[in-house]
Amino acid sequence: CMSTIYRRCGWTPAPIPDHAEVTTIVDVGRWSGSSRNSQPWRFIVLRDAAVLLRLATLGTPSTRALATATVAIAVAMPVDPDHAVSLAYDDGRASERMLIAASVLGLGAAIAWLPPRVRPIAGDMLGLPEDRVVRTLIALGHPAPEALAPRPPGTPARLPRSETVAHERWPPMDEHDRSPDPTY
Repeated sequence: CMSTIYRRCGWTPAPIPDHAEVTTIVDVGRWSGSSRNSQPWRFIVLRDAAVLLRLATLGTPSTRALATATVAIAVAMPVDPDHAVSLAYDDGRASERMLIAASVLGLGAAIAWLPPRVRPIAGDMLGLPEDRVVRTLIALGHPAPEALAPRPPGTPARLPRSETVAHERWPPMDEHDRSPDPTY
């Protein structure tokens, strides 16, 4: 069910010992489509808790999922301002597919995003050449019970379908607040 595949970032301390699971997740990323079939990504699998914690503190709050993750996959992309949009798209395609693969395998997964100000520090930590950058890391772990629990009432995971999906054309606007007419 698609509603069960979403960002989960509350991990148990149990390690992910199965090398095959992590390899499968990386292979899903590796086999993702890319602009002009350029396959620009390179993946770095991280298991060292000290490295994960350091990366988590570098980019807080957008890297907080790394603090308790037992594995992370760093997505190293080329630095190429002329192709920044297609590279960001390719980064996202591979990352989202790896999130789904982790969920299918029964693992929790979340995106950790490094803000531009800390990317050079992370690059040094990971030994990246100057023509590569990591923006996205996939944090992995066994989901804690609270991460699997339904959200409390009043805290929707997503906007309602009526506010985000139109058919055939943009929905008519409500005259009072200029938002899409909810009866559409």
